[in-house]
Amino acid sequence: MAGSTRFQKLLEPGYIGSIRTKNHILKTGSTLGFYPWEDGNIQQAVIDSYEAIAKGGAGLVTVGGAPLGVPPGMGYKMDDDKYLPSMTRLAESIRKYDCPAFVQMFHLGPMLPPFLVASGQEALAASSMDKSELPLPTLPVSRELTVPEIEEIVQEFGNQAERIKKAGFQGIELNAGCNHLLNSFLSRAWNKRQDAYGIGSIESRAKIVVDIIKEIKRRNGKDFAIIALINGAEPGLEKSITPEESQGIAKALQEAGADAIHVRAEFYSRPKDFGLRDSTQFPDIGFYPDNPYPDMRVIDASRHGVGGWVPLAAVVKKAVSVPVITVGRLDPELGEEILRRGMADFITFNRRLMADHDLPNKLAEGRLEDIRPCTGCTTCFDNNEHGNPPLCQVNASIGKEKEYEIKPAQKKKRVMIVGGGPAGMETARVAALREHEVILYEKEPKLGGSMLLAAMVKGFDREDILGLVGYFKIQINKLGVDVRLGKEVNRSVIEEVKPDVLVIAAGGAHDIPEIPGIDRRNVVTSCALHRRLKSYQRLFGPKVLRWLTQFWMPIGKRVVIMGGNIQGCQTAEFLVRRGRKVTIVDTTQEIGDGLLEMYVKPHLLDWLDRKGVTMMPGVKYEEITDKGLTITNKEGKKQTIEADTIVTAMPLLPNTDLLKSLEGSVPELYAIGDCKEPKLIVDAIGDGSRIARAI
Repeated sequence: MAGSTRFQKLLEPGYIGSIRTKNHILKTGSTLGFYPWEDGNIQQAVIDSYEAIAKGGAGLVTVGGAPLGVPPGMGYKMDDDKYLPSMTRLAESIRKYDCPAFVQMFHLGPMLPPFLVASGQEALAASSMDKSELPLPTLPVSRELTVPEIEEIVQEFGNQAERIKKAGFQGIELNAGCNHLLNSFLSRAWNKRQDAYGIGSIESRAKIVVDIIKEIKRRNGKDFAIIALINGAEPGLEKSITPEESQGIAKALQEAGADAIHVRAEFYSRPKDFGLRDSTQFPDIGFYPDNPYPDMRVIDASRHGVGGWVPLAAVVKKAVSVPVITVGRLDPELGEEILRRGMADFITFNRRLMADHDLPNKLAEGRLEDIRPCTGCTTCFDNNEHGNPPLCQVNASIGKEKEYEIKPAQKKKRVMIVGGGPAGMETARVAALREHEVILYEKEPKLGGSMLLAAMVKGFDREDILGLVGYFKIQINKLGVDVRLGKEVNRSVIEEVKPDVLVIAAGGAHDIPEIPGIDRRNVVTSCALHRRLKSYQRLFGPKVLRWLTQFWMPIGKRVVIMGGNIQGCQTAEFLVRRGRKVTIVDTTQEIGDGLLEMYVKPHLLDWLDRKGVTMMPGVKYEEITDKGLTITNKEGKKQTIEADTIVTAMPLLPNTDLLKSLEGSVPELYAIGDCKEPKLIVDAIGDGSRIARAI
């Protein structure tokens, strides 16, 4: 097959210890999301998700494990034999597809998500640290483990690993990276101990991890595989693990019995007070909006974070003989290149396998155009950090695989969809898969809706919105959807088509503040801006248009943006990169509403702050004059912000005019996406998927 030839290295079999993998694509350990756990058992929805990933062709699936030391009700448990039945069902559901099943084992230690901190969970680490000493000042104060406690934790890892094997899993991934407990021993930034587990040498700092590996091998035998996950570097952190130290750590873990070394990094940054998180293992987030460490060696920022940690794996590979695994926003093309160049031995996909469980099978079958792209938005992990169930921007079925299984409709219907944005296209795709007759109307000459403008403003490196638009276009075409572009819909069109079902996905309405001067020539409303950009976009497309805006835009040098939500902040980034001096004002008490809190928001707001953007929440808009925008600030004082151009970027409003005008015209009528309730792409796609399955 075409895929087999093009991705020969990626698709050939491999080994981790004695465990054979049918290809070199691994699903690394991560928590897909949290459920309302009742008794600590693994819920069927979790089993269904991992089974779908294994069925999709992954070479090995590592289950995001139940962390040691977490209180009941905070996830599934593996610390008692009473949990063996659900553990066994999970292992069997993965292995029946010729896919080895592993569990990631770790202890959260100092890295507690906000909902665990709120529950009163104690933060543990190699050393006690107050707020001023913590590498992450947003974390709770940590308590130093005593030697007896360390020895007890080693036994707890051994106990749990023994139970994991008993359940039918063939190995574990031991997470000694990120900023969890085991990494707090390995990293000099966390470890200030003076005993056998302390800072005297790499061997001392690695002792707890070495002891755990030896204990697990002692209990389970040499054929029970262990992948050791470590940080290859910790950019932005003083006294951090260096690439050279990672070689020494990897050697020590290999000698202890590790069958593979998984290398990534923990990327530290210091946003002021703009969010909850200031470290990440995602290079594409670490390098967003710009790489804060341009002089940092042995990381690759050439692709805006894609593959950023690969050089760290290559460094470790020179020091060990066991397989080395790499990660970091990789895609199949880059994965194949990495393997061919000998920079690593296995490739891990995580977010991409959440976006499309069937990626490996589609790759092997040469069906690259059918792979649903991960856009890199990190909705999944932001949602997870808040303790919520699984959520993916592009895959509405995650966490609901059995419930959302595509089934032919009992009664085939003529389905008419108005609007070719994310909600409309997903509705068309799923309805067509269910064998309905689907007709999709879009008033613009191209499909994509607001996603095309969003891509132009956001850019194409951070989030692959255009890739998602392209995927939808291909799928809709292959499924035989009747697409009618450049067509406005009214009642007469409805009467002509005679649909059984009408779905309105026509987008939201622009909100223009009603204040004196809003109609002045120095004002560019979001409605007018969208209209103008759409006309240019018809000529040039998003990529060329974004490039052209570097040279000319109908916007002055000093800009005030009215609206500090996601649209306003991303518009500010766009304008700052084009040399504008920007001020953001908003009537709410918070700038950045709608930005993902755990990753994107702190990075973007910190970047805007460093670029000199003034952010003013809690204001009242008074009037627009030739000089600029007059406001009452949050202190109650009037002031005029001088500006050449005032841009409105208010949140969209529901757009129900078309819906109301068509009531009673068809047997079934639905409104979805922004026209019903303006939110984000993930919500629009979720709406479309749900409605299409209900028709």
